[in-house]
Order: sequence, then C-alpha cells, then structure tokens
Amino acid sequence: MFSHIMLGSNDIARSKRFYDATLGAMGCAPAEPNAKGRLSYTHRGGRLVITKPLNGQPATAGNGSTIGLAMASPEEADAWHKAGVANGGEAIEDPPGVRHTPNGDLYLAYLRDPDGNKLCALYVMPAK
Repeated sequence: MFSHIMLGSNDIARSKRFYDATLGAMGCAPAEPNAKGRLSYTHRGGRLVITKPLNGQPATAGNGSTIGLAMASPEEADAWHKAGVANGGEAIEDPPGVRHTPNGDLYLAYLRDPDGNKLCALYVMPAK
C-alpha cells in the first residue's frame, strides 16, 4: 500500500545518527545525504526518507501518528530500542515486551525520534 514514508527533521546530522543506529540494528545500511540534503533508507522493501521541510517551516511530529517498523525477532526490536535510546531517542510507552491483543501476541517497543516522531518496533509472535 505504501511506497515510502517521509519524516521532517530540524537537524539532519542528528537524525542521521539516530536512524543510522536504529535502522542499522535491523541490518539497514547507513544513509548519506543526497543533493537535497535528504536521507533515504531502503530495507526489506520499504523506504524511509528524512528531510528538512520543503516549506522552510520547522519540522513537527504528527499528534496521533505512529510509524511502525516490522522486526524479524524480539531481539531485533530490543536492539533497535537500545540503539535509539543511545542515539538521542526517547523511550516511551511501556518497556519493550509482549502485548496480548485480540489478534494475537505482539512484541512491541516504542521510541520518539529526536524530532518527536513516534516510532514502534513490531514483531508478530508465533501462534501457540
């Protein structure tokens, strides 16, 4: 359904440290700013682009928005979360762990990136 997700940043160098670390924990290669100063991460068929807003206004986080990232395992979600906290992210919600939902068990970990965007690492636990 989605071709890409683009998030605004007020500090591309700060965002690069955060996203290189968190996405690197998932096996994604670091990004280099392109001619427009954007960072583009491509991994597992998805693309995340980080950019300064084109209108010149400050980047702001969307209230009620969450970007979900698919994880290969609970351990990968934990590594993602740890890398995020160590690189300017903020741990939010409950600590990483299993959440029991009507649709099955999910392993979830939540962070806010340095610009306040809410991110969720999600692993679908195997059915028992």
